[in-house]
Amino acid sequence: MRAARSLTIEGGRRLTGRTRLLISAATTGLLLVGIILCSLFIGEQGSSVKLELRDLPPSLQHLFGTDWLGRDMFSRTVQGLTLSVAVGLAGAAGSAVIAMMMGLAAAFLGRTVDRVVTWLIDATLSVPHLVMLILIAFVSGGGIQGIMIGIVFTHWPSLARVIRAEALSVVTADYVAVSRGFGRTRWWIMRHHLVPHLLSQLFIGFLLLFPHAVLHEAAITFLGLGFSPHQPAIGIILSESMRYLSSGMWWLAVFPGLALLVTVRAFDMLGHSLQRLIDPKHSRT
Repeated sequence: MRAARSLTIEGGRRLTGRTRLLISAATTGLLLVGIILCSLFIGEQGSSVKLELRDLPPSLQHLFGTDWLGRDMFSRTVQGLTLSVAVGLAGAAGSAVIAMMMGLAAAFLGRTVDRVVTWLIDATLSVPHLVMLILIAFVSGGGIQGIMIGIVFTHWPSLARVIRAEALSVVTADYVAVSRGFGRTRWWIMRHHLVPHLLSQLFIGFLLLFPHAVLHEAAITFLGLGFSPHQPAIGIILSESMRYLSSGMWWLAVFPGLALLVTVRAFDMLGHSLQRLIDPKHSRT
């Protein structure tokens, strides 16, 4: 009876986890498709200057209102989100690739390489992300390219530490020892045993890196670094809105901020839902 009851409870948890994952995936997918379609539909004309429409509050004609130049805030917000998502996806993907390479190197290339990788992880984590990101972006020439490079080289350490631990556990597994006994090379073992085992961790890590990449991109542009002031980036929009909040134009900051928060939260929930479903340690919490 107890065994049957425990299996029923565990099955219910699994079902709940799968349901949560499906809801998160559907929400995130719809959000991404909506942002892309709206951006394509709006185009460059959506946020053009129209002085006769300046400082309008939210309405049916202008869902997010207009700014001090008469630009439609819904159009600017969608364009800013599109840019943030593109930068975040590229930065998170690059960071995930570096983390995978570091983890594999630490597991397969000996103790000396493992010590070097561990030292690099600790050294990178000891410096605040934002400070290092600003320095790397500045050295890389700024702009979209500089911010992407900065994100790529500052967000990999946490995922690299997870992948390194997983890789070391696989290397010491019995089936890997059997493969070695049959004369398999380390590269064969890496391709057939290690990489397939780490793909799930890599994908989860990518999903969890993306929100951080988007937030750091918004923070950099909010500080006035990276993009041109005329670029419709979320950080620039929020920075410009600070000058007009005291005059009652609250919609300039509220709607872009909420849009950024919803986008980041959707990816974060998707990553954590997938992590709980795959990793038994997280499924119990």
